[in-house]
Amino acid sequence: MNVSQDAQPRRARGATAATLTTTLALGAACWIISIRQMTGMDMGTATQLGSFAFFIALWVPMMAAMMLPGAAPAILRRARATGRVRAVLVFVGSYLAIWAVVGVVVYAVYQPHGYVAAGVLVIAAGVYELTPVKRHFRRQCWDSSGSGLGFGLSCVGSSVNLMVMLVALGIMSVTWMSVIAALAIYQKLRPAQAVIDLLLALAIVGLGIFILISAPTL
Repeated sequence: MNVSQDAQPRRARGATAATLTTTLALGAACWIISIRQMTGMDMGTATQLGSFAFFIALWVPMMAAMMLPGAAPAILRRARATGRVRAVLVFVGSYLAIWAVVGVVVYAVYQPHGYVAAGVLVIAAGVYELTPVKRHFRRQCWDSSGSGLGFGLSCVGSSVNLMVMLVALGIMSVTWMSVIAALAIYQKLRPAQAVIDLLLALAIVGLGIFILISAPTL
């Protein structure tokens, strides 16, 4: 066997391993940063966001922590397809830029709210799980092999209801961040399954109803 030909697969495997390791390490580092920044800030539905600069500086690491592990397969596909570090960096950067834009929208519309609003938003998030729109974007997010922008838009469409849940239940809550991240990662790494998706939707709707029933009355 030609030595140069044998070296090419080894280099490809090495590049793939390096890309995966870097992606997961960056995600882990962002978890540490987010947890440190969020400590003591969780006030549930009454959480304040602070200044725009502070919020965005927190939001971007949050999204990197929550979304990069689930995006690892797409990042690896980009690395294999191009074989160039720059192309991978552009893919990851543009993917996170989409989530940064989502953060700008969240900051613009967010207001501290009560349990009733939180319950209604959580119920809406559960219903969204069963819509054709959710299935369409989840399928695109699963199959995506295009640009980081396209992948990001697909994944926002797939996970927007989960982000609504995070905002509704406690945007600075490490606990809810962990739960939402686990759901988002699962849905990126596994294809849709009707029974599991239905059970998840019912569980989310049930949580919303429980919040409404438990809401304190004046």
